[in-house]
Amino acid sequence: MDASADKNIEVDSCNESDEGGKDSENAKMIPFGCMGALFRRQFLQEMVKNLPAPIQNRVVALKNIQLEHLKLEAEFFEEVYKLERKYQEKYQPLFDRRKEIVTGHVEPSEQKPMWKSDDVEDTETSAEFQDMIKKIREIPENTKGIPNFWFTIFRNTELLGDMVQEHDEPVLKKLTDIKIKYDDEHSYTLEFYFDKNEYFSNEVLTKQYFLKAMVDEDNPFGFEGPEIYKCKGCTINWEKKMNLTIKTIRKKQKHKERGTVRNIVKQVPNDSFFNFFNPPEVPEDKDEMDEETQGILATDFEIGHFLRARIIPKAILYYTGDIIDDEDDDDGEYDDDGEDDDDADESDDEAVEKEKRIKSIDDCKNQ
Repeated sequence: MDASADKNIEVDSCNESDEGGKDSENAKMIPFGCMGALFRRQFLQEMVKNLPAPIQNRVVALKNIQLEHLKLEAEFFEEVYKLERKYQEKYQPLFDRRKEIVTGHVEPSEQKPMWKSDDVEDTETSAEFQDMIKKIREIPENTKGIPNFWFTIFRNTELLGDMVQEHDEPVLKKLTDIKIKYDDEHSYTLEFYFDKNEYFSNEVLTKQYFLKAMVDEDNPFGFEGPEIYKCKGCTINWEKKMNLTIKTIRKKQKHKERGTVRNIVKQVPNDSFFNFFNPPEVPEDKDEMDEETQGILATDFEIGHFLRARIIPKAILYYTGDIIDDEDDDDGEYDDDGEDDDDADESDDEAVEKEKRIKSIDDCKNQ
């Protein structure tokens, strides 16, 4: 059977009709459901080119109307930005109260929930899970504030957790607050506040994101609202030999002629959450940007938006598990033995993560 025959069979299977006959034949003419996005785009563009001239003119008229709509939409997003700035000023006193409680500067009076809460059903859990809960129960009652509040959120959020390395943990446990400040130049700045620590002298680290919400003349119909187009970090004043973003490597080098050996010491980049504050620069001509830089910036912009729109305003809900970043991954498919079919054995990485979680709990107990 040739390729064209296979294709026809696939199209037929995607366009079944109870009525058959004429309906089925019409469905075969436009098999969009079976084709990829590239094919559908190409087909529709060619379809419009081949329409009668009067219909093509009507299509042009509709796209002109669409362009007017997009320009109004850009104005709408400008107003949204102004509203976000206005309400951020109203939110901030609430976030300041949150910080006071988290850091232990304020002890709230005994309170009852002001929301309707559902009772959590008891479920069977692993021995490791129970061991972690046991350690939580051992945290002293006289502990101030909520230890490791932001660190716990970072560690249990997939997008942020992937950035955090083990050597970052002692510093992130000193993170006391994150604030948003909207600026006059259509941008916002994330401010990370740290307690005094042995790694750097900065009390605040900043990351600024620049937004644009204009219809691009070269690609007007690609407009989908405001987008981050560049960001700017800050200088971290690292203490001597405490820079987490570089590591020192030592290796031996043998002289080709004399055969003598010497030790070479050099510094190389190191994976760290704190690379977040030193993003790549965006060139004026985006075509000059290599794929690796594009990928780094795309992830960076996603993190900046995630922190602003989700983590900072709803931090307590991430801490309590009321929000997790991927509900679909919460439950896998299990066989009769209760094990995941795809991965019955615990990986080494998972074991390391468990050790980190237990270590974090131990740190809470000691505060």
